[in-house]
Amino acid sequence: METKSLIFPFFHISSHLGFHGSIKNSVNDFVVTEISLSGQLVSETKLDNLQNQGEPVAEKSLPVVKKRKSDNEQQRSENASENNYSNLRTAVESFQTVEDCGLLDQLEVNSSSDLIEECDLDSVLAQSVIDALEQFAYSMKTEQDCEPSPVEAQTGFLLGSFPSKDHRARIHHALRKRYPFLMTITNGGEMTVKLNPLHKQLCKFVTEHEADDFFRFLDAKINNSAFSFRSVGDKEHRKNVHHFICKNFGKLVEAKTFSEVSSVGERSAAITVRFKGRCASSKKRNTAEFQDDKNIYTAFTLQKENMETLEAITYLATKLDVLPSDFSYAGIKDKKAVTFQTMVVKKVAPKRLKDVEAVLESKGLKVFHIHPVKQHLRLGQLKGNHFDIMVRNLKVQSQGSFEDLEQAVSEAFESAKVKGFVNYYGPQRFGQGQYVQADQIGLALLKGDMVKAVKLFFTPEDVDDPVNKAKKHFLQTADAKGTLAVMPEFKVRERMILRALNRYGMDKDGCTRAWFSIPHSMRIFYVHAYCSKVWNQAASYRFETYGQKVVEGDLVILESDAEKEAPVIHVVTAEEEASAAYPLHQVVLPMPGKSISYPCNKVGQWYEETLTKSGLSACSFRIPELQLNIPGCYRQIVAYPQNLTYHFIEDPESCMNDSINEQRIDETFKAVSSNVSLSLSFDLDRSCYATVFLQELMKCEH
Repeated sequence: METKSLIFPFFHISSHLGFHGSIKNSVNDFVVTEISLSGQLVSETKLDNLQNQGEPVAEKSLPVVKKRKSDNEQQRSENASENNYSNLRTAVESFQTVEDCGLLDQLEVNSSSDLIEECDLDSVLAQSVIDALEQFAYSMKTEQDCEPSPVEAQTGFLLGSFPSKDHRARIHHALRKRYPFLMTITNGGEMTVKLNPLHKQLCKFVTEHEADDFFRFLDAKINNSAFSFRSVGDKEHRKNVHHFICKNFGKLVEAKTFSEVSSVGERSAAITVRFKGRCASSKKRNTAEFQDDKNIYTAFTLQKENMETLEAITYLATKLDVLPSDFSYAGIKDKKAVTFQTMVVKKVAPKRLKDVEAVLESKGLKVFHIHPVKQHLRLGQLKGNHFDIMVRNLKVQSQGSFEDLEQAVSEAFESAKVKGFVNYYGPQRFGQGQYVQADQIGLALLKGDMVKAVKLFFTPEDVDDPVNKAKKHFLQTADAKGTLAVMPEFKVRERMILRALNRYGMDKDGCTRAWFSIPHSMRIFYVHAYCSKVWNQAASYRFETYGQKVVEGDLVILESDAEKEAPVIHVVTAEEEASAAYPLHQVVLPMPGKSISYPCNKVGQWYEETLTKSGLSACSFRIPELQLNIPGCYRQIVAYPQNLTYHFIEDPESCMNDSINEQRIDETFKAVSSNVSLSLSFDLDRSCYATVFLQELMKCEH
């Protein structure tokens, strides 16, 4: 099993002694406030003009690395690199929900909600065409169960060219009524008839007569109508039929099972299928109103406590009657904390959001600074975060006095201001699991093993709580529906995936659809977790190998271009190493992706070996079926806190938690005073982690 701290071995830049304390004893001990691009705390002022905030990115996006060349070569290189910038930017999309796809679109040939006028083939086709069609249908019917399919089934039967859309719709309706096992395909006005593979697939589970009637029911599209398959007692049979219907027609109909008892007392069950209502009557709006709402964007500051960002968004979406994908935000915030962040929701007017304020507060959420804006937010569209943190149960090495504690803290803070800390990704990036963490799921997704990724996602911890009981039940039974019934409501991601698995099944296709059912930002989170783990390990290896000296082959960001949208990356030469041309804070390491270059020294070799061992030597860092594209980015290896202040306070609560944390404290640390705590505040740039900074500051794990 891998160590829980995915940044091990942790390299400390400074040599100060450090001190011990506990953080996050309560959510109020850890307060995170987003800093907008204008440098303002979002808890104090609204984000006024998103249109002028510039194009945000999650990490600094950089061009392909070039070694130093002659003047002529350098000029040609610079001209060429101008054209490559757009391909190498690290764009992070806001998530969106994508509808199911498949052959359903071929069923919905009529875009109007009105029923097609009842008609027969004799009224829409010439007799000679009808005769030829009948022969084709007979051959398809007799050959339907044979393998391989005849050539006709591949090429189809050409009905002819019909310029009128209404005429084509009547032909389709009449043909499907007489031959429900056939389907029509239109290309530039020409209509071709082919064998419907879905009809053949359904016949594996039900009788041919039932399959015919089911497809006639689908084609009729009669409001409030229903279709029932015959009653059966085989649960596996019903499960197969449910999965078939949900997978192929899920956005058009819904299927439910109803129990029946026969005259002789035998119990069975029948599946009934109904068309989904387009919308509840109370929520109907005309087209103009809908178009107006689509162009509305409302920004607000969200305050949450002890809640994941996705859980908060899901609750907000439910109360506002919109999709979770209608919300955008600049970054995901800690769960066990009080956090303030800006969000933007589309299709919701400010007044409508204000109307639900009281309901949200009952859930522990607060919204304020509500105002209209012109566009959504993007991930990374923030300057950084401000932290107000309480460190309790302070300890110092040996039998130290309070003066020793003051000195240790003072040395730590002065060192951090000057030398900074290694810019590791923090534990929040990987999840808090002991057995399985997010990076392992991300690796499975990158390798295309969707089923393994699902099983890893539901691997339980050794904790006897409702969440882990539900996960154990799922792994033991593969019963998505039963697991969904016992999975707590606040586990939003788990419930989204379970619903999709219940709908599509546990094969590769079903698991792929299950991953696709969660928002884009959550899908890419797992892949980024793996890439972040590689970056952390590379940073430790780089410091262990070369220390704090900038060496030949290192990648550096040129300081003069640091504020550009696509800053320039340069490979350090031997001469530049000898002259100490670059300070340590200019060195960057790549996070793996398809559009980055690696250092030209032992660190680059380490990257290659690590990706090969993980089975990613030929990885394109694209997962088309999940709409994930990982271009990679460059991250500075050293970060610095800003506006760092601290003070000691008398804290009666410290002694209350002392015994709880004692088993985690190294024996070399001894208590100075049971009622002294440390209050500190500081700012960090975006994508920097307070827990990592505290680990450097205090020289102990949390």
